[in-house]
Amino acid sequence: MFRKVLPIVIIFCLSIITNAQSVFPSYYFQNDMEFSTPGTSLYGLSGFNNPAELAFQPNPNIYFTWNDLEYDFNDFNNWGLFTSIPFLGFSMHNQSYKGYSVMDYKISTAFGGDAFSAGFGYGWSSGDASLFGRSDLFTIGTIFRPASFLSFSLIANLPSNGEREGIIGAGIRPLSNYNLTLFGDYTFTEDRVAEKIKWSAGAIVEPLDGLRLVGRYFDGKSFNVGVQLGFGAIGLTTLTHFDNDSKHAFNTYGIRVGAKERSLLDIFKSNDSYAELNLIGGIKYQNYKLFDNSKTLLNIIEQLDAVKNDNSISGIALNLSGMNINKEMLWELREKLREIKSYNKKIYIYIDRVGIEGYHFASIADKIVLDPMGTISLNGYLMGRTFFKNTLDMIGIGFRELRYFKYKSAAENYAREDFSEGDREQRQRYVDENYNLAQREICEGRNFTPSYFDKLVDSSYLFLPEEAIKLKLADTLARWDEISKVIEKFEKANKNLVSASSLDKFTLPEDYWGSKPKIAVIYAIGGTSLDDGIKARSLVKYVEAAINSSNVKAIVLRVDSPGGDALASDYIAEVLRKNKGKKPVIVSQGYVAASGGYWLSMFADTIVAAPNTITGSIGVIGAFAYNKTFKQDVGLSTDFVKKGKFADLGFGATIPLVGIMLPDRDFTDKELKTSEVGIKTLYKGFVEKVALGRKKSFDEIEKIAQGRIWAGSDGLKNGLVDVLGGLSDAIKIAEQKSGLFNKDYEIVEMPERDWFDFNSLMPSFFKIEEKITADPFIQDLKFRLDYNGIPMPMLPIEFIDENMIYEE
Repeated sequence: MFRKVLPIVIIFCLSIITNAQSVFPSYYFQNDMEFSTPGTSLYGLSGFNNPAELAFQPNPNIYFTWNDLEYDFNDFNNWGLFTSIPFLGFSMHNQSYKGYSVMDYKISTAFGGDAFSAGFGYGWSSGDASLFGRSDLFTIGTIFRPASFLSFSLIANLPSNGEREGIIGAGIRPLSNYNLTLFGDYTFTEDRVAEKIKWSAGAIVEPLDGLRLVGRYFDGKSFNVGVQLGFGAIGLTTLTHFDNDSKHAFNTYGIRVGAKERSLLDIFKSNDSYAELNLIGGIKYQNYKLFDNSKTLLNIIEQLDAVKNDNSISGIALNLSGMNINKEMLWELREKLREIKSYNKKIYIYIDRVGIEGYHFASIADKIVLDPMGTISLNGYLMGRTFFKNTLDMIGIGFRELRYFKYKSAAENYAREDFSEGDREQRQRYVDENYNLAQREICEGRNFTPSYFDKLVDSSYLFLPEEAIKLKLADTLARWDEISKVIEKFEKANKNLVSASSLDKFTLPEDYWGSKPKIAVIYAIGGTSLDDGIKARSLVKYVEAAINSSNVKAIVLRVDSPGGDALASDYIAEVLRKNKGKKPVIVSQGYVAASGGYWLSMFADTIVAAPNTITGSIGVIGAFAYNKTFKQDVGLSTDFVKKGKFADLGFGATIPLVGIMLPDRDFTDKELKTSEVGIKTLYKGFVEKVALGRKKSFDEIEKIAQGRIWAGSDGLKNGLVDVLGGLSDAIKIAEQKSGLFNKDYEIVEMPERDWFDFNSLMPSFFKIEEKITADPFIQDLKFRLDYNGIPMPMLPIEFIDENMIYEE
């Protein structure tokens, strides 16, 4: 940082000591409309005095101010208009005296970040410019904030004709927050023209959000006192100026509109509002920067936190119509709603058609509102598979399952006609854990007994509205557009509805000086592959950057992956292992973090999983698909030349449209033995790595390995998981371990988001092949053939897509 600052300081000093010849209005003469030293107060004059301010003003802003030099509030002979958009400002400043006037213009720009910015401004004048001693003006400015309590500024005013001057400014926040700011500045020139004012010092006190009081003393014994009132997107300012004899000289008034700020009105808010949140559709981890309004998990969590912490909000109403969110994320959001209830805030949830997962989520509500045409299904849970062995036999494709561990079942749907004993056992256990979780939490939310819940599940596959009310599955019947009346009915008071998204806590540039410490939330989503899925080849660079960044204090790695390529998994895991202890690394496991997904997790300091997360599956499997008669049956033929005994292994006909190559032949006995050794060796290494990461013995991990999946609740019991919770809980643990609890910090998400979805621009005519290859079966077969015969720590394909795991 100091390397950046030093050249600018040198240029600044050299520019001031250059010879000057004539008079130009001084910094303080032009500063009668400024609230404080530039860079120490909110918004300022949009870069008019110090262009570097513009780097800290992320939203458009307009500020109009005027002086009553004639002691008349309506005197607009001396006024200023200061406007800005991000990194660019334009200002107009009018001064009139005895029938003469001059208009000063300035255009400014800036660059930089939270800790350092620099800017450049060019000014010119019209009107009686020569009479007022004006000339073209170049301004260079910088602001440097090395800590949350300290800000420095440098300004060089370089008129084309006139005495050049430099200004050094500083701000100190003794409490490290915006409630008290001390500031001062000092000018220096060659003193060819004697300056009446050489320095100033003052303080800004903000006892209430949106109420700022300022006092500023100037060399020469003059001083200002003022008040600034913030009302969100509108602000009002008044400054009273006193002369050297402490007599009232004049007032300055200002009106600001545009950028949002802290609002004084917030203290008058009553808790008569309800937040509303529409959960239609799904939830992603990251959306595109442009043309994508998709909901993301972190954004919804932040909205629910805002509901919890906003004293003007007494409850929340959620619309579940059209919701398509996997059960793990639903559990996470349900836990956030539980937090809201702990703050004595009410929850109303509207449902129209829900299964057991949707109802499980809704059961946290104080009141469940069912649509008059809606239904509730509590059929329980089911996990099933479609088996393709006979189909492959019929179409002439051979398939060899390279399986040496009881529970590693990723390939058995191509090699069998039904579940193996191990797969049936692990799936039944997972189904039981999901049922037990739903039973326990629904009974808790609706005040049911477990036996009553079991009776509901087994008594009917569908509950109609009137019956649902009678059985206490819902509290009232109404449509979503009547939710306000429903709340009024139960609360005996009228409640305003406000969007939950409008409650997001916003951060002003002046809330925190310098660069905030950060928690990096890094997403490892999809199959473990080098260039697809988690994109390990590029993801590892983000992980390394977060580890090496001094400003990133902790890492939360969100894993939602069924595994795949061990090499891709190890790219990430090995970086975490080598750098263990440098900073806290918390893994948050999503819907599935098993097999290669658990490989990603194993070297974390803490592993957090939901009770219904699919975790574990510490095992390796292989498979080899090959041609029997398919190639001949569809009229394809192949030929080749080779050199090398195994060169033809994997070569075969390429199937049109889907782009899949089907090998011409099966493994030989020698090749099969080589594959077995490879799978068992990789498995042994996997278990050893998990034992190292979890601080357990090889035998302890081997007992719970063999490729077996575990629910997160079981993972907590057997030591694969440390804490039951979601992404929000993982972030809280990162806060604690990094020393950021109750401190200001920023969450930075990685990888960098793409700008927009290029596929959305493609005409549908060109998407035929894409639609074919997007079929889950084709995707799975293509993936297996891409890695044909290679040992893989992976789960069956249905664990990738929540919709393939049926809930009724």
